[in-house]
Amino acid sequence: MKKYRLRVGLDVDDVLYDCNAYALKCLNEREGYDPPLSVYDIRGWGTDGTRADARIAYFSDPDFVAHQPIFEGAKEFVRRLSKVADVFFVTAVPPACMSARALRLVQDFPEIPPEHVLIGTRKDMVNLDILLDDGAHNITRTPATYPVLFRRTWNTHLSGLLSVNSYDDFLHLVDIICHAFAGERPDLSAGGVVCLVGPTGSNKNAVAKELSIRYGMEKPATATTRPTRDGEEGNYRFLDEATFLFKRDAGEFLETTVYSGHYFGTSSNEIDTIVNAGKWAVIPIDICGALTLKNRYRTKALTVFMQRGRYDVIRDIVSRDLDPDDKTCRILSLDDEYRNEELCDVTVKADRSPDAVAAEIVALCKRQ
Repeated sequence: MKKYRLRVGLDVDDVLYDCNAYALKCLNEREGYDPPLSVYDIRGWGTDGTRADARIAYFSDPDFVAHQPIFEGAKEFVRRLSKVADVFFVTAVPPACMSARALRLVQDFPEIPPEHVLIGTRKDMVNLDILLDDGAHNITRTPATYPVLFRRTWNTHLSGLLSVNSYDDFLHLVDIICHAFAGERPDLSAGGVVCLVGPTGSNKNAVAKELSIRYGMEKPATATTRPTRDGEEGNYRFLDEATFLFKRDAGEFLETTVYSGHYFGTSSNEIDTIVNAGKWAVIPIDICGALTLKNRYRTKALTVFMQRGRYDVIRDIVSRDLDPDDKTCRILSLDDEYRNEELCDVTVKADRSPDAVAAEIVALCKRQ
């Protein structure tokens, strides 16, 4: 029987070609802005009433589309992806730019058939297994089985979605979906990382605390830009956004993600120290962070989905001292959060006491 090949759709702007940053560069040169605009001034794909809105005019310029810089590694990324999946370019440009966009794609990515270049604004009409896109509006509307958000500064408000930070992260995700590692069972006998995945209210932090106190697992301190809550001293390193982004760009974090508009990151040194000493690290984390760790530690990483009933999860979210918009986003993302179970190694029922859940996880670590 012929093996099924996944149909993977790739957005183009700010996934393969530099769009927003290049448009700002052109705008800064034309207007002579001092200080110059940067991508951190962009908070969404649409307009927001700032000077950065002027960049959008470039998106309808055929010359701009024809000369957009290609991201480093994009050609190798597409080449590797095309070996394991049927790749489609799903891109939206005005009619005047369609020829320039199609010509660039055919020239830069000759391994992809020209008929796989799909140009149009109705991405919600394209039936795919996986879609990689940086546009929040496209991710939330697509019928793709696995919508994957490519993290950029303008989509940090989305929470709970399957997302990646790099080409390597996405390739690893495709491998997981293709069951490429089905024969490689996690082996934490000589140390490793236990990633607790699940929606808000699935008791990830309570179980991580139990694993730390009762079973000696070590919880690396996570850096975050969100406000401090009572009783969190020692669990997080609280940073302002500018400091966090500086450390991220300097490569100080092994993985970073965004949840409810706040950045989270884990230091590679902290995790490596634990794992290399033959110990277990335990990290409550979202699915994109877990996949990044899985990509690095492979069989030394165990992803555990914390399954708790929707009613209890929603009640927990509603009872928290959170901004109403934050609560709404978390509740609306639950369908995507629950779907992440398919990408985890094991599932545990989290509607029990934290000590019972922790005991089961320890038993799973020893059995794997």
